[in-house]
Parts: sequence; C-alpha cells; structure tokens
Amino acid sequence: MCDRAQNCSRLRSNPPHAMATAPSKCFIVTGPPGIGKTTLVMRVLESLKTSHPHLNIRGFYTREVREASERVGFEVVTLDGRRGTLASSTVLSAESFRWPSVGKYKVDVASFESLALPELQVKEGTDLFIIDEVGKMELFSSSFFPAVLKILESNIPILASIPIPKFGRDIPGVAR
Repeated sequence: MCDRAQNCSRLRSNPPHAMATAPSKCFIVTGPPGIGKTTLVMRVLESLKTSHPHLNIRGFYTREVREASERVGFEVVTLDGRRGTLASSTVLSAESFRWPSVGKYKVDVASFESLALPELQVKEGTDLFIIDEVGKMELFSSSFFPAVLKILESNIPILASIPIPKFGRDIPGVAR
C-alpha cells in the first residue's frame, strides 16, 4: 500500500518510470481518434504491472468491438478483465432507443456505470488510477465526472486519456 505521508516512496523506489519520481500527478494522453491513446495506456499499464507487481492499480479502459472489419461499438473493460457494453450500433431493443447517441452508436450508460464507477472509488491503498477515456460517451453518465474530480482531489496518480475532436471543436464536457 502507498503511504501518503511518505510521498508514495514505493513508486519512487524504481526511478526509470516517469511516475516513480512524480507522485500525486495526473498524466494525460490526448490525440484524435485512432492515434493510439489506448494502446499507449495499456503498454504503460503492462510495464507497471511487470516492474511493480504489488501496485494497486484501479480503473478501466475502453476498446473497439468489431464484427468482421467493421466497428460496431465499444466496450468498457475493468483492469481485472470484467467487460460490458459502452456503446453499440447493433443493439436494438426497446430500452436502447432511449439511450443517448454518439454518431451511429447508442450509449449504454447503465452498463458503463455498473463496471466503471466502482473502479473509480477512492480507496485507501490505491496507488494509481487508469481512466481510458474521459470522452463524450463516458460523460453521458452524470456520476462519471464527479468520480473523476474526487480522484483528482485525492492526489492519487492518474493516467488518463482524453480525445481531441477531429474537427477542432471542443467535445461538450470533455474540455472541463
């Protein structure tokens, strides 16, 4: 567990990692869709798990869901491997017609919240939060942004991704 009074000395004990010398920081990966934000976050996560196997890392990432070569949605994946729908272009149910939309995708806010929000609870002993991503779909959850703010206020290090819109306009809510 990371002792806040000792300034997360365990994270500093192995200087080759950027986080090792900068406890209580927020690291943001940003860029347009498809640039490799999630790939970078996952590589950092895997490196940390290998070099610091006892770190308590909480959070989630999102990944594309494809059928053949076509993207049909996104899923939310917790760091312990639980998965659920974030958004889909193929779900057709009476309930899904009430879900918010981003382009052709319907966002399953309840599914996202059931997996992601418990992973974003600030708990004693958490060494790092991974949040991939803070985007338009995730922000349809009215509880998501307050959970991110609580993490920021906790001074626990965060590695997060934030998309840059394709056409240069801020994505509502993401700019905050």
